[in-house]
Amino acid sequence: MAKKRPAAAMEQVKELEFPKNFIWGSATASYQIEGAAFDGGRKASIWDTYSATPGRVLNGDTGAVACDHYNRWKEDVKLMKELGLPAYRFSISWPRVLPLGRGEVNEEGVKWYSDLIDELIKNDIKPLVTLYHWDLPQALEDAYGGWLDRKVIADFEQYSKLCFERFGDRVKDWITFNEPWCSTVLGYGNGQMAPGNKDKPGTEPYTAAHHIILAHAKSVQLYRKEFQAKQLGQIGITLNMDWREALTDSAEDAAAAQRALDWSLGWFADPIWKGDYPESMKKKCGARLPSFTDEEKAMIKGTSEFFGLNHYATAYAKQPRGKAKSVSMWGDEQSGGYFDDQEVELIDDCRWKRTDMDWGVVPWGLRKMCEYIQTTYKPMGGILVTENGCAVKEDDVDSAKNDIFRVEFYQTYIAQLHGAIQNGADVRAYFAWSLMDNFEWALGYSKRFGIVRVDYETQERTAKASAKMFGELCKTNVLRLPQALWESSNYVKITPSTHRKSTKDAPPTSEE
Repeated sequence: MAKKRPAAAMEQVKELEFPKNFIWGSATASYQIEGAAFDGGRKASIWDTYSATPGRVLNGDTGAVACDHYNRWKEDVKLMKELGLPAYRFSISWPRVLPLGRGEVNEEGVKWYSDLIDELIKNDIKPLVTLYHWDLPQALEDAYGGWLDRKVIADFEQYSKLCFERFGDRVKDWITFNEPWCSTVLGYGNGQMAPGNKDKPGTEPYTAAHHIILAHAKSVQLYRKEFQAKQLGQIGITLNMDWREALTDSAEDAAAAQRALDWSLGWFADPIWKGDYPESMKKKCGARLPSFTDEEKAMIKGTSEFFGLNHYATAYAKQPRGKAKSVSMWGDEQSGGYFDDQEVELIDDCRWKRTDMDWGVVPWGLRKMCEYIQTTYKPMGGILVTENGCAVKEDDVDSAKNDIFRVEFYQTYIAQLHGAIQNGADVRAYFAWSLMDNFEWALGYSKRFGIVRVDYETQERTAKASAKMFGELCKTNVLRLPQALWESSNYVKITPSTHRKSTKDAPPTSEE
């Protein structure tokens, strides 16, 4: 008689419970999903102009239709409810409510956002609203050069006031700017985002950033003075940053890693939490880096009531030998100005898994990033992870419905986020990027980040396996993942034989 084989041992499962009242949600951005670019009174943004310019966006794609969310918003809110999402982060299109950037209000656009907010609240979904996710009205770009001119500060303040007046009775969580690093470096340094400037990488990124920081502070100051006491909301900013780990224990590599953090995160976070730019930037850039007056420093410091973080990847940083070579996310060599100022070379570990953006999957980087923010800035309102996710190649609906790579990405990154909390990081929220596949900026529709698949021909939505996994997490507040997968997410030191040049020299563009 044949001996009976023992049943396979059940795979061990790790359960990680998150703090009570932890906020879970998903995120999108106006230009990436709304479509209806010239419907309902909306006029052009700099992204409409940029994407309509031949050669700017892969395959000539634009956001003119995108996910047609403008016409399908009720269906999309219903989908969020079915998935069990407690919160939703979205952005307002400045030219949809103020078509010329200032002056006459487009009441049709205001009503559209008001109806969306009402529908979210009706379905017990908390709205988290971003005021600026890169779609500056083209009229302001034409009038005075957009973010390169101080006039934009007052125009952004007035746009903010309109949003606070019309939506602040229901919106209790505001983000002034999303990833200003992308707006400035990619928009004014290498030209791979709107408005597409690249001729003055040594000055324009710093000038645009300076005005964004001042506009942020003015907006927060206005909210606190005129609206917060009655509306009882909070306001802050979202910054993007990939973790930078020193390649070796040398002082030179440690300094390189700190410079990498300074030139991307500290550039914006230091003025807001500490009152001025990092000393490393001031010393290197000199007069090319604009300076704040004492009055401006006082106005800016303390103007974020939480630390919004968008995080996608990690790289090792080292002191370069000679001039550092930098390659953009589009594969182009970057040099001059901002790209040379940092004096950092980035290295990946060839053992890391890669997303469809060719970015390394490094869950422990999110833990270290949150711990760094907690130690360095001590944000009073905690850290909100406002974006984290990955692009996965999905050739058809069946592969999308079985997006195991994304499931495991979320499981491991969220597990490491739990580790950061256990280590003392005051993390209070996590938003998956993205709710649905969408227009991925200069990469058009070639990359899919969504937990919901979008068929761009029919606009049909299909929930992926990751959506179901994330919905269960939202419902239970407990992450469940295989013990072996959890263990694999922990830090493993790079070795000399596993070096490879990083293909992601900077944080992503949402997706954003």
